[in-house]
Amino acid sequence: MGATDLTGPNAAYVAQLYEDFLDAPASVPPEWRRIFEAADGEPERPAEPQGPSGNGAPAAPSAAAAPIASRPQPAAVATASAVPGAAPAPSPRHPPETPSQAVPVEAPPSDLEDVSLLAAVAAAMALVKAYRMHGHLAARLDPLGSEPMGDPALDETRLVPPLTPELQARIPAGLLRLYVPGETLLEALPRLREVYTGSSAYEIEHISDHAERVWLRKAIESGRFRVEFTPEQRTALLRRLSQVEGFEQYLRRSFLGQKQFSLEGLDVLIPMLDESIELGAEAGAHEIVVGMAHRGRLNALVHTVGRSYESVLREFEGERSHDALVVDPEGGSGDVKYHLPASGTRVTAAGEIEVTIAPNPSHLEAVDPVVEGWTRAEQTDRSGGAGLHDPSVAVPVLIHGDAAFPGQGVVAETLNLQSLEGYSTGGTLHVITNNQVGFTTNPTESRSTRYSSDLAKGFDIPIVHVNADDPEAALSAVRLALAYRAEFGHDFLVDLVGYRRFGHNEQDEAAYTQPLMVERIHAQPTVRERYAARLVEEGVLSAEDADRIVEEVVATLRVAHERLRATIAEPPAPPAEPAATIGTGEVVETAVPAERLHALNEQLLEVPDGFTVNQKLLRQLERRRETLESGGIDWGQSEALAFASLLEEGIPIRLTGQDTERGTFSHRHLVLHEPDTGETVTPIQNLPGANASFEVYNSPLSEFAALGFEYGYSVAAPDALVLWEAQFGDFVNGAQVVIDQFMVAGRSKWNQTSRLTLLLPHGYEGNGPEHSSARLERFLQLGAQDNIRVANCTTAAQFFHLLRRQALDAVARPLVVMTPKGLLRLKQASSTLEELSGGRFEAVLDDPTAGHDAVERLVLCSGKLYYDIVGHDLHGTAGGVAVARLEQLYPFPVEAVETLLARYPRLREVVWAQEEPQNMGPWRSIRHRLEQTVRTSTAETVHYVGRTWKASPSEGYPTAHQREQDRIVRVALGAPSEGA
Repeated sequence: MGATDLTGPNAAYVAQLYEDFLDAPASVPPEWRRIFEAADGEPERPAEPQGPSGNGAPAAPSAAAAPIASRPQPAAVATASAVPGAAPAPSPRHPPETPSQAVPVEAPPSDLEDVSLLAAVAAAMALVKAYRMHGHLAARLDPLGSEPMGDPALDETRLVPPLTPELQARIPAGLLRLYVPGETLLEALPRLREVYTGSSAYEIEHISDHAERVWLRKAIESGRFRVEFTPEQRTALLRRLSQVEGFEQYLRRSFLGQKQFSLEGLDVLIPMLDESIELGAEAGAHEIVVGMAHRGRLNALVHTVGRSYESVLREFEGERSHDALVVDPEGGSGDVKYHLPASGTRVTAAGEIEVTIAPNPSHLEAVDPVVEGWTRAEQTDRSGGAGLHDPSVAVPVLIHGDAAFPGQGVVAETLNLQSLEGYSTGGTLHVITNNQVGFTTNPTESRSTRYSSDLAKGFDIPIVHVNADDPEAALSAVRLALAYRAEFGHDFLVDLVGYRRFGHNEQDEAAYTQPLMVERIHAQPTVRERYAARLVEEGVLSAEDADRIVEEVVATLRVAHERLRATIAEPPAPPAEPAATIGTGEVVETAVPAERLHALNEQLLEVPDGFTVNQKLLRQLERRRETLESGGIDWGQSEALAFASLLEEGIPIRLTGQDTERGTFSHRHLVLHEPDTGETVTPIQNLPGANASFEVYNSPLSEFAALGFEYGYSVAAPDALVLWEAQFGDFVNGAQVVIDQFMVAGRSKWNQTSRLTLLLPHGYEGNGPEHSSARLERFLQLGAQDNIRVANCTTAAQFFHLLRRQALDAVARPLVVMTPKGLLRLKQASSTLEELSGGRFEAVLDDPTAGHDAVERLVLCSGKLYYDIVGHDLHGTAGGVAVARLEQLYPFPVEAVETLLARYPRLREVVWAQEEPQNMGPWRSIRHRLEQTVRTSTAETVHYVGRTWKASPSEGYPTAHQREQDRIVRVALGAPSEGA
C-alpha cells in the first residue's frame, strides 16, 4: 500500500478517531487507543520486534512472525477498507468485537506492509504530540547558552518503528493535523522542530478547552504571528534597543552608586510593551494599564509612558540636592523613583491611547490585583443598571519577576480572578522578566517547579517561553498573546528568559553568590550588540549606521541632562495652592426627603411578574414597609435606602465581598433567588430614577487580591462609591499589605486618593478570637495627616448618613467602618424615617437620658459596648453617670468632644470603656486626644476600663466572655465587679 492510500477515506476516518481520542481517550476502541497513546509510552525500542512498541502501536512483524488476528468483515467493507484490522469506516464509534471472536488468518504480504505503515503513522502521531507537549524542553531559551535538557520522546529514531526518512516521506502531514508547511512528515518535521525548539517554546496542551488548543496549534505552527520584519522595522527595533541600553548606561555612568534597577539583560521588554500598545490601540483600546516592580521601571517611565528624560534625571539629581525636587505642599513623603506612577498619551498608527503605569510598593506582585481593578473600572460604563463591561476598552499588562511569580501568593489569587463575572478584564498579558535568579537565590532554592511560569497552568493560561536575545521572537509572542486575548478573552503569559547584567541593584555584587553566572554575563554581548551584528551581517545596515544610532541616543541624553542642570540653578517656582486637607463632610447634605425614601423603599421591594421570593425572606422584606411608618429601620434597610438615594443622584456604587449579595449575617438580600428556577433578580439595579450603575458581586474567598482589586477600581473611578466587605472583620489582616502600602499611604507617597470603603464586622459576642476583632487599633495607628476615616456606628441612621457623606464629600478619603453583627437586628439600634430624612452623621452622640447638671462620671465608648452598658441592670441605678458614644474615631473629633464635655458642668471624671484588650482597640491611639480635651472641662482624670493587655483579642469560651463583659460594664458604671 502506498502513501497515497492514506489520503483516501481511511485518512478521514483515522483523523476523526484521533480527534476523538484527544478529546476523550475512552471514547475510541481499545486497539486504536493503544495506538494513539504512543506519546505516553516508553520510547526505547524493545529487543524483540514483537509485542507493543514504545509508542503503543503493534510492532511490524518479521517475515517469520506468527499469523496476525483479523476479524472477518463483510466483503464490501473489506474491499473499501485500506487499513486492515480497522473498524468499519462509516461508524467511528463502532464497538470492537471481543478477542474470542477474532479468527486467526494468515496475513498476506500487503497486509504486513500496511501494518508496518500503520505503526509508523502511530509513531508519527506520538512524535507530533511529543513536540507539542515537550518541545519546550529542547528549546534554546537561555541567552547565556545553557544546554536544554531535551526529551527522548523528541527523537524520531528511538520510536518503534524508527521514523527513517523513507518512512517519513510516506506519511502525509495532513493526516497528522500539522499546520507547518510540508506535504509529508519528512518535509514538515524540520519546520515543526524549528517552531517548538527554537528561541521560542510553547506550553498549551494543558488547556482544557479543545477549541482554544486547536486555535493555538494553528496559530503557532502556521507562523501566523511571526511576521517578517521589513528593513525599516528592523532598524527601528535596533534604535529602540539602543535607547533602552543607552539610557541605562548613561544613568550608571552619571550617577555612580545610585540605584536604578537596570533592565539590561531583558532590554526587549520595552519593545514588547511598544508592541502591546500598538496592538491594543489597533483593537480599539483607549488605555493600557501596566503593573510592574522596580526592575526596568525607569526605562518604562520614559520609553513606554513618555515621561521626559529630564523628569527621571531630576530624581537622580535630587539625591544630590534636595532643591532638585518639588516639596509636596500637603506634606507628602513621596517615594523612591522606581515606585512612582506615570501616565501619558501615546500616538500609535491607530490613534492616541493612554498608557498608565500604576504605582507600586516594594512588596513584589502586590500591584497585580490593583491593576486588574483599575482596568476593570476603565472598562465599565457606570451610567446605569448593573454597569456595562466592555473588555476592549482597556488592556492590563502585568510584569512579574521570575522568583516572585511562584513565590508570592497574591499571584495565584489574582490569576483566580480572570474568569469571574465581577472581576474579569477580558484577558491580561502577563510577562515574566526572567533573570534566572531572585536577588541572590537560585531557582532551585526558590521554587519546586521546572519553570517560574508553571503556576499559570492551573488556570488554563497559555505559556510562551522566549529567549530575550531574540527580539523579533519576543514581539511575535506579544502578537500571539493579544490575538488570543481578542479571540477568547483569557489571560496569556510570556516567560521572557534573560539575565540580570548587574546585581539586584547597582550597589550589589552578584559575584559573591553567582560567580559562574556573572562570569558568563560579562562575556555576553548585549542584545543590542547581537541584533546590530545580525542586521549588519544580513545587509540591513552598516556597522557605521549602527554606531551612529548609539551616538545619537547618548547625545540626546546629554542635552536633556544639561537642560535639567540649567533649570535646577534657577529660582524655584512658587508652590501651588494646597488642596483641601480636611473633610468637607460637615457641609454635605445627607438627609433625604421622606417622600423619596417611601418611593425608593417600594421600588426596592418590587420584583418582576412571575418571580417568586422565598416565603421566609418575603415576610422579612415586607416588614420594611411597616418600619417606615412605625420605626425599626434596621441596618440592611437603611443601607439599601442610602445606596438607592445615591444612585438617583448619579453616584455609581460597587459592593463586593465574601457572601456580600446576601450578607454574612443574612441581613442584606440585595440579590433575590427564585426557589424553583434559581433565577436571580436584583431590584436595586432596576430603579426607574437611577442615574448610575450598581454592581454587587460575591468575591472569591480571598482578602489580599480582592481588596487590592477594589482599591485599584476606586482609584480609577473617583466618581464611584466602592465598598469591600469582609466576611468577618478579623479576616482583613489577610489584606494588610494593601491597607499599609496602598490605602493609607497612597496619598502621601503618590498623591493618589480613593473613596474605598471597608465594611468590617466587629464586636465581642463570645465567638472566639477569630470572630471578634477587625483590629481597629491597626487602622487608628495608621491614621495620620487626615489620610483615612474610621467610624464605629451604633444606629442604622448613623450608618445611612455616613455612607451618603462618604459618597458626596468633595474630599475623597478611604473609610473604614466597624460594622456590627448583633446590632444588625437589635431594636434599640434601629432608626426611624425622621432620623433618615433629617439630621446628619454625628461624630459624637450624647446620652439622650442624661441629666447633665447631675453627672459627675461620663463614660465614653464606641460601638456595641454602648448597648451592653445601657442595657445592664446596674445602669438604671448608677447615679451621676452618663454614657456617650464616639462614632468617629479618626480623625478624632476634638471640637465635638469638647462640646460634649462642656454640657456637663459638674463633671469629675471621664472613663474610656472598650471591649478590646488595653493594647488593642482605640485606647492607645486616642488617649492623648482625650486627655487634651478633658483639660478644657471640669473633669480631673481620664480612666481606662476594658480588658487587660492580651496576646489574643478575646476569650475562646462563651462563659468566660460573658463574665469579662459583665466585669467591664460594672467597672465602667462605677460599681464593683462581682467577686471583688
